[in-house]
Amino acid sequence: MRSVKCLLLALLLCGVASQAFADATEPLADMPGARDLSWLKRFDGSFIVGYERKAYDEYSFPSGPLTPVDDPEAVDARNNSLHEFKPNLALEGARTRIVYVLPAGRSPLEALRGYEQELKAQGAQKRYECAVEVCGGDPERSSDGGGSKQSVAMKLWPNSRVTDEAFSNGSCAQTMQIADQRFASFEIPEKAYALVHTFIGKDTLYCKAFNGRVVAIIDVLELKAREEKMVSVSAADMSAAITNTGRVALYGILFDTASSVIKPESKAALDEVAKLMTQNAALKLHVVGHTDSQGGLESNFALSKSRAQAVSTALTSQYAIDAARLTANGVSYLAPVASNADDAGRAKNRRVELVPF
Repeated sequence: MRSVKCLLLALLLCGVASQAFADATEPLADMPGARDLSWLKRFDGSFIVGYERKAYDEYSFPSGPLTPVDDPEAVDARNNSLHEFKPNLALEGARTRIVYVLPAGRSPLEALRGYEQELKAQGAQKRYECAVEVCGGDPERSSDGGGSKQSVAMKLWPNSRVTDEAFSNGSCAQTMQIADQRFASFEIPEKAYALVHTFIGKDTLYCKAFNGRVVAIIDVLELKAREEKMVSVSAADMSAAITNTGRVALYGILFDTASSVIKPESKAALDEVAKLMTQNAALKLHVVGHTDSQGGLESNFALSKSRAQAVSTALTSQYAIDAARLTANGVSYLAPVASNADDAGRAKNRRVELVPF
């Protein structure tokens, strides 16, 4: 009897949840604020149901299939076995992600070939193409799901980045079960990189409006230098922060994704750290590297320490700071100052801190 009551309660709660959000509906217009890329046409008769534009974002560009990571026990936050694209290029630039729902009667292959034609007209070169299980990972899931393998969609844009309300057109198009997926990556030399992911939606409940319909996700990175928005922290500001809080966080020391090579634009920040240490001859500092949560814990331990060591080495080799006054440490993503669920939070978590000893 108790199990029957529990089942009835679960069904009731499910019904309440479905009423709290609007189910997916046949799209008749683009979602507000969304627009095509000026240089890339859409498939005729399709509508935009999901849209993200980032002035500067990280971007994973695959030219090979999803492959299980070396550690067979490694899983993500949803208990999916970890996979990675091999080979894969980590890039940064202006990113636009557009989710289209195509008119009835179209196929994922037709959609892919249409976009391939348009991209090649822009000078694009195809770097990789796959279909269904050949792409690797779980071929029947998009950005959502747990307890299995990661999928292509999860690696490109995980459910944590889907901001649309549950059961809405945007959410359904990106999180429902899928079939007959097609995927390809393209490079437009010196201009952009593009990923095209097409599939058939599968659902008989809240997303049933898209059941059997083709979804095309176009994810484009346009090559663009990062706008300089970070304010350089002066030696005086660093000294005051250390006095008041026991540490100072630096965001002006920059690295490429997954790299510990200090970028040239970090010089102003390094100049101020060296000035701080020159003015305070007794000051000794732990240089502590911090990362966001993208990637494994252990790999980020290594990366964060390597970045801290690069800063220490730069201070000793370029500014003649005594190496005995510096130690390099890395804490991976174990000391966040913001949520790792979005770009803004991850940017705050990627930092170098100075802690006196």
